[in-house]
Amino acid sequence: MYGVAMAAIGMLGVLPIALTIDGYGPIADNAGVIAEMSYLAPHVRENTDELDAAGNTTAAIGKGFAIGSAALVALALFGAFITRVAGVTGKTINIDILNPLTFSGLLFGAMLPYWFSALTMDAVGTAAEDMIAEIVRQEPLILAGAEPDHAKCIDISTKASLARMIAPGCIVILSPLVVGLVFGYLALSGLLAGIIVSGIQIAFSASNTGGSWDNCKKYLESGKLYFDDGPDGKPYQIQKKETVTETFANGETKVITRSTSQHAAAVVGDTVGDPLKDTSGPSINILVKLSAIVSLVFGTFIAKYGGKPFAAIA
Repeated sequence: MYGVAMAAIGMLGVLPIALTIDGYGPIADNAGVIAEMSYLAPHVRENTDELDAAGNTTAAIGKGFAIGSAALVALALFGAFITRVAGVTGKTINIDILNPLTFSGLLFGAMLPYWFSALTMDAVGTAAEDMIAEIVRQEPLILAGAEPDHAKCIDISTKASLARMIAPGCIVILSPLVVGLVFGYLALSGLLAGIIVSGIQIAFSASNTGGSWDNCKKYLESGKLYFDDGPDGKPYQIQKKETVTETFANGETKVITRSTSQHAAAVVGDTVGDPLKDTSGPSINILVKLSAIVSLVFGTFIAKYGGKPFAAIA
């Protein structure tokens, strides 16, 4: 366990590098948005999109360092929890997954990161819908000459980020306490092991998947995506927009410009990928580490008074 702790410190020792490459992407992305709002030439936005695509890749590397260090830190805290329990009970603690309590905790712990991720993804989606509703409300006023109310949109985002994080926070704090007090330290040990193993996999997957979907959209919009065999047997370029004639319910026919089906699918992927890589993935690190910290802080109490109804199974 000492070696694990030293490995965790070693990964955290390169934290300035990880933070640097993690901040590269958002800076390039914001530069592109500012360029577009400032009515700069289209090629400026194209250049910043290429930088942002590279930034998504570097951000995935930075998140990899964060996830890896979280795994090692959680493992070290897990070892400290077992040592504390052993000191309180006065016996050697061997974690056996064939024990019913330990295995039950392992299954429940492996499910927690999925529940946690679902709540964070839903929080982002709900806040986005509220902000869209506010933008729709302000649009006619802005077109009539009123100034945009930026503070209202910021208020929606801030309140949602606080209110919608109560439930995930309760999962992190209460799950170790409830499992430890009701079922005992063996079940809690399984819970922590399940959270670490399952959470690390989800965090890596979210980081890589979200970045890939984001870069997929940028790749299509840059005009680099081709179908190998077109109608004439030659490769043809996937376009971002298409002009079609559409007939509406009232019988009116209009020529409209809309996204192609490929671009629309890429946008949907990016819409899911952004909260996946920027919200759910990094937040799993907090779940992994904080659940272990809570277990360690209350380890003495759980070892003395937890799991009384299931003492015979333990």
